Amino acid sequence: MATIGTFKKTGTEYTGEIFTLSLQAKGVRLVPDLRASGENAPSHRVLVGRAEIGAAWTKTSNEGRAYLGLKLDDPSFAAPIYANLFDDEDGEGFSLIWSRPNTRRGD
Repeated sequence: MATIGTFKKTGTEYTGEIFTLSLQAKGVRLVPDLRASGENAPSHRVLVGRAEIGAAWTKTSNEGRAYLGLKLDDPSFAAPIYANLFDDEDGEGFSLIWSRPNTRRGD
């Protein structure tokens, strides 16, 4: 697991930054998607400036903890990035946590 971003919540919107070796984005916004319809529709859109770079879904952990599951994509990425936005233990902000997906190979 790696923290690749930090965010603050203002009203219904999250603002922050995402930093990896290949991505340095400030002013990232997670904005509620008011057009969302259907149970699989994303609850938020991920924006940098006017560019939409992903979507987020409201989820609940096995322990009952609410979080956002993000899918980030950009033409410069080899593949989409998946990460989860959790509230920090101190309650001051939110951390975007990335972990490599488990891939199982058939025998």
